[in-house]
This record gives sequence, C-alpha cells and structure tokens, in this order.
Amino acid sequence: MTRKLLTFSLLLSAFMLGFANPTFASDSEEDKTSFIMHHVVDSHEWHFATIGQTHVTLPLPVIVYSADRGLEFFKSSDFQNHDTHKFGKEYAHEGYFIDDHDRLGRVDGASFIELSITKNVVMMFIVMFLVAYLALSAANYYKKNGAVAPKGAAAILEPIVIFVRDEIAQKSIGPKYKKFVPYLITLFLFVWFGNLLGLLPGAANLTGNIAVTMVLAVLTFIITNVNGNKEYWKHVFMTPGVPPLMLLIIVPVEIIGLFTKPFALMVRLFVAITAGHIVILGFIALAFIFESITIGVVSTVMVTFINIIELLVATIQAYVFTLFSAMYIGSAVAEHAHDDHH
Repeated sequence: MTRKLLTFSLLLSAFMLGFANPTFASDSEEDKTSFIMHHVVDSHEWHFATIGQTHVTLPLPVIVYSADRGLEFFKSSDFQNHDTHKFGKEYAHEGYFIDDHDRLGRVDGASFIELSITKNVVMMFIVMFLVAYLALSAANYYKKNGAVAPKGAAAILEPIVIFVRDEIAQKSIGPKYKKFVPYLITLFLFVWFGNLLGLLPGAANLTGNIAVTMVLAVLTFIITNVNGNKEYWKHVFMTPGVPPLMLLIIVPVEIIGLFTKPFALMVRLFVAITAGHIVILGFIALAFIFESITIGVVSTVMVTFINIIELLVATIQAYVFTLFSAMYIGSAVAEHAHDDHH
C-alpha cells in the first residue's frame, strides 16, 4: 500500500516537473523575488504567469458586507490599474480598495465584513471537489461491481482507505476506531491533495495557509474533546497518582496541553509546506538575480531535486497530520484501568 502511494507520488512528480514554475525577469532585484511571497500568501486574483508585459490572471469575486451599504459584489480587476496590473488605494472602486499587500480596505475607514472568494478558497473548492469526485466514483464502482479488483478511482482510494483504517486509525485509537475512520480518511485526502496540487505551477498554497491548517487542527481538537470519556477528563483535572498539592501545578499544565496539541498540528503542516515552497521559488529567483547560465543550470537541478523531495514531504505531512489526530482521539476515548496500588 505504501509502495503504491509512493509510486503515485513519483508519477505525479514527473508530470509536474514537465512544467516550469512561473516567474518573470525585471531590472529591479525586488521584482525578481517578489513572486515568492506572491505565491505563498493568499490573493484576490489567481495569477498564473507573466509573459513579457502580459499577466495571465483570473479575476476573483470580491464580496463585502457593511451595515450601511449591505451586501456588495465586485471582481478583483475592478481595483487594479489595467496597464500596470497593480493594486493600490489610488485605484479605489465604489469606496473600496485592495492595497499592495492584497488586503481589502475601505476609503472612509468604515468597518465591513469581507466574504471574498480568494485564490485559496478556490483551491479549497477544487480539492474538496476532487476528493468528493474520487470518493463517489469509487463508491459507485463497488456498488456496480461488488468486491472485485479495483479500477480507476477505486484503485487510487482503496490502498489509502485500507492504510488509514488499519495502520493509523485501528492502531492509534483501538477498538473504537471505526467511528473516526471517515474523518481520518477525509482529513488525509484533503491534506494530501492540497499538498500535491500546491506544487503545481501557478497553483495556490492551500495547506501553507495558516488559516487552513488552523481550521483542520480545530476540527481535530473538537472531535477529540467532544468524544473524551470520563477517564480522559479525570486525567486532565484529577491526574491519578499525583499528590493533591501537585495538582495545583499538574492541572494547569494538562489544560494547556489540550491546546498545545492542535497548535502543534497547525504549525507543523503550515511551516513544512510553506518552507518547501519558499526554498523552491528561492532557487528559481537566483537564476534571475545573478543572470548567469551556470547559476541557472545549478538552480534547475536543485529545483528538480527539491520538487521530488516535496512530493514525498506532501505525502509524509498528510500522514503525520492524520496520525497525530488519530493519536489525540485515541487518548481521549481509551479506557484506562488504574491499579489502586500504583
């Protein structure tokens, strides 16, 4: 099963490495590296590439709600200079503007709620659609053909489902694992596809967005603590075998531990994915900064090598996030038999 996952990752690597990462050359050294952060952070438009003076972009919906003006709909290109393709307060539209850091603001400073569909939101919809499509396709295949050798989407999902069920859920949670298998499988697929698709040229850095990893960590936090049994909460608020006076120290530590676990989940995935993207784009930038054929060749070799590593990291991070989620859930639902002597 693990071999199939690795093989699929390497095949996808070969597909991705057939493309060049989008960048552009400029006389300004700052412009030669600005695309790095542009790729890493979220955006109100989807920028695919810059070819000469032509920007290949997809304008995205800008949706805002304010008490005095109600719900309003715009597109990101409304807030740009169409010649330079730049955002700024000087290009305000209907009282709103997008600044140089891609943040939406209001000219009069009034408060509002932003509900825009940004690049990461679109990417999230794509990943959700892909996971749902593969799951429904595999389910329909088995419904029509029964328990036969898998083909198509079923061939991709079956080893993943079995791996998550047997190697992660059952071993980490124990007898009550079946209840949490659907969540863990969905979690693995969402993170895995988000990681892999984020490596495609021009793609959004979905799992490298800390807001996304925070939501995933919060979901694990909620599921863990909602399903926590009496033994779990007793261990938090009345740790067995600890002298009463020590509880004054141990209990606050245990309570803090409830929050540090999902925090570690959030940061681990965010840092691992974002760092990989920055390293890859940093090597690409070197070729344009030094404008040297030698540096370009070395940069290309390094980018190819790191891209292959990032494919493995994408799979490993999905596994680690799912594994630790299962372990936290397992600690909450496990039955502990405490010996009175101890």
